[in-house]
Amino acid sequence: MNTAELPGLDPCVHCGLCLQSCPTFVATGDEADSPRGRIVLMQALVRGELDASDPLLAQHLDRCLGCRGCESACPSGVQYGHAIEDVRAVLADTRSVPLLARLVLSTFAESRIRRPLLAVARWMRPAARYLTTDSLVGFAIGMLAATRPLNRQTGGPVGGTGRRAKNGNGLRLSNATTRNPTPHQVRGRAVVFRGCIMEGLFGHVNGATERTLEVNGFPLVTVPDQSCCGALHAHAGLRREAQDLARRNIGAFGDDPDVRVVVNSAGCGAMLKEYGRLLQGDPWHERAVDFAKRIQDVSETLTQVGPQAGASLPLTVAYDAPCHLHHAQRIIEPPVDLMATIPGLRRIVHAESEHCCGSAGIYSLTQRALSREVLARKLAALRAVSPDVVATGNPGCQMQLGAGLLASGYDVPVVHPVELLDYSYQQAGFYDN
Repeated sequence: MNTAELPGLDPCVHCGLCLQSCPTFVATGDEADSPRGRIVLMQALVRGELDASDPLLAQHLDRCLGCRGCESACPSGVQYGHAIEDVRAVLADTRSVPLLARLVLSTFAESRIRRPLLAVARWMRPAARYLTTDSLVGFAIGMLAATRPLNRQTGGPVGGTGRRAKNGNGLRLSNATTRNPTPHQVRGRAVVFRGCIMEGLFGHVNGATERTLEVNGFPLVTVPDQSCCGALHAHAGLRREAQDLARRNIGAFGDDPDVRVVVNSAGCGAMLKEYGRLLQGDPWHERAVDFAKRIQDVSETLTQVGPQAGASLPLTVAYDAPCHLHHAQRIIEPPVDLMATIPGLRRIVHAESEHCCGSAGIYSLTQRALSREVLARKLAALRAVSPDVVATGNPGCQMQLGAGLLASGYDVPVVHPVELLDYSYQQAGFYDN
């Protein structure tokens, strides 16, 4: 590598304004675990002053969550997220990616392996909440428990441990499988990006996304051959694997600019929007750039048209902003505005809402201790405001927060914002059951 390969780091003046936005620096107090410190390490690598095989270099770069909170705090526009991915790709060429990480990423990439494994996981899910603990295995079980759909999440009132919403209502959904036969004004065609974990463990969120889109005038197009987005592979430095998945998706979704691709996973959305950069210099680059222009988060799509109002939900919700929605995509207001359209729903703000929860894809597996230390701050902030429900727009965040709350004895549902809108619509009678 040479310095020209990381131009996004050039604007850094080492002012330190990023330090308190970095969860790992806050946790460890180590300058090398801060964005500023990691930038020094990355620049030393490209200048040849550090070798890619240096174990301390790898240690501090591996500890980065990739949350990109530093980018939001930076007054100079440093493109830290792109640089860390580029350097991790270099490191992946000089060392082996940990076996556990490779196994997980291979499973996500191959639908023939992923689908039966996640089907087994769904079968085990009803018992998972009773087996959740703070141990390595118990926490993993808690992450599975956190994927339960609303109608099975508590088996009754919000909270599942005797805590009720202020009006005594519980979050329970009937299985609304058919949709309002008279949708509102047609706004344009859409296709939902189904993802890998979203399809396997959060099919209920995909269903809620499809129903709410159709109610608001978006006829749906089906794309059966879509693949994993490749985000976790890119974050781990497995660029070639990520590029292969990108080409599969671009080919599957076609080139019709009038069909918007709606995403309900913040991490997937950020990756899909960066396919042009991922395939820079590739024969697929032009198609990748055009494809990226069609990507929208579901909150963007619905708030642009002004979603229909449903029934009242007298609940208190704490919104937790996913890093790759808030910092990477800079989509800040749409999820909040979406929930604001739900009558009766009251949003409360907690102190850690814009900071990482410590999930970061497979980070909670590869950097368990640091991940949990980062999560502890988030859990304390949520408990301080005592919500009826927590809402966040990313599957990893839902699993991390849900497992953490369960393990700490605070069984509060963690849902996607679009699930709340879907529940409001179901209560309003918008669906035929």
